[in-house]
Amino acid sequence: MSSPVITRFAPSPTGFLHIGGARTALFNWAFARHTGGKMLLRIEDTDRERSTEAAISAILDGLKWLGLSWDGEAVSQFARADRHREVANDLLKRGRAYYCYCSPEELEAMRARAEAEKRPVRYDGTWRDRAAGDAPAGVKPVIRFKAPQEGETVINDHAQGRVVIPNKDLDDLIILRSDGNPTYNLSVVVDDHDMGVTHIIRGVDHLTNAARQTQIYLAMGWDVPDMTHVPLIHGPDGAKLSKRHGALGVEAYRAMGYLPAALRNYLARLGWSHGDDEIFSTAQLVEWFGLEAIGKSPARFDFAKLENLNGHYIRATPDEVVLKEFLAFLPHVAGGPEMLAALEGGRMAAFTRALPGLKERAKTLVELQTSAAFLFASRPLPLDDKAKGLLNDEGRAALRGVVPVLEGLAEWIAPAMEAAVKAHAEAAGLKLGKLAQPLRAALTGSATSPGIFDVLEVLGREEALARIKDHSA
Repeated sequence: MSSPVITRFAPSPTGFLHIGGARTALFNWAFARHTGGKMLLRIEDTDRERSTEAAISAILDGLKWLGLSWDGEAVSQFARADRHREVANDLLKRGRAYYCYCSPEELEAMRARAEAEKRPVRYDGTWRDRAAGDAPAGVKPVIRFKAPQEGETVINDHAQGRVVIPNKDLDDLIILRSDGNPTYNLSVVVDDHDMGVTHIIRGVDHLTNAARQTQIYLAMGWDVPDMTHVPLIHGPDGAKLSKRHGALGVEAYRAMGYLPAALRNYLARLGWSHGDDEIFSTAQLVEWFGLEAIGKSPARFDFAKLENLNGHYIRATPDEVVLKEFLAFLPHVAGGPEMLAALEGGRMAAFTRALPGLKERAKTLVELQTSAAFLFASRPLPLDDKAKGLLNDEGRAALRGVVPVLEGLAEWIAPAMEAAVKAHAEAAGLKLGKLAQPLRAALTGSATSPGIFDVLEVLGREEALARIKDHSA
């Protein structure tokens, strides 16, 4: 019986959870859920100068917002340094590591010679086979891994295929610094082994590390996990992803008004596919996800596609779920706390009535916030430039003509108002737009809004008529 699948997401807390890291977490999570396994979380906080508690909190918050839960407690890599040192000393005893006493000056000279001779810069093995008695007094050594010098290291990668790296191209890397601190490649191997990780899913930029780490696994007599190195994410122009393309922290996507479910869907399609399916639920992602469907080519991040997908999700998501997401979104954006206070202060019913119409036009929660602003505006309503243009002499005259019609309605409901206004327009020889557009401007301060009769209904008789009269004089 095969062992259960255990994946891990291992971010470095030197910054926020960026979009590439979020996709890596999603793939690890989806594969673990697909197989009935576990996804573990390890914070690789060994860079003490750059690792911050704020970044750790941002990573955890980003994962929670995305809906990517992990199993068990998050593990601190730094807290396991004693265990890493233990393995470094074990490798010494096995004859698979050695002390190196090279000074910084000697290493610099080694580098200069290699560059002058146009050779790759690598450690030349000066202390690889030296006797212990040659050690200079008073020098704290590093510990280097004694890498095999002949043959090749093979990585059978689910995304990249069979990757063969000649061992002559890999030098003896430092696994323990002179101050006793372990290095990245050693720490990762020890942690993944001790945590029982069976499948490593990470960016293709770790492929060279995979060869070095494989050698350490084999030197310790440990099983090498299955590996999948996911292609990088590029911008829509094919260039390396930058901030202008979308290389932002996950918290920025929250503030831009994307739904977590939409972002999960979009990220899943960056480097993974299920036939021609573009829109699918998270449950379908878990059901379908497999490592064999991860491609080799870089994926292209496209804000326009993400925005369109997010608009689909807003329209297709039940009103109560959108409302919940919207309320959670408001504290994170400009003007949001004030709108949240207004909602909690008595405007919730009006907003809830308006939401079905607002959803139809919004691609993001930011657009939903903007289009809902008319509900919270104080009289006299400020007008944007297009609205001012609609409320010219002709527009104000149209408003004056429709006020008695609306005042005479027995029921303040959208169908009744629509029928009465259409009848008035026909009797006055006006096209409906000549009435509806000035009405929209007066009621919302904008030339765009949900259906104008829905706007009238959600504002209520008193507020709607007052706004119309403000701009019909």
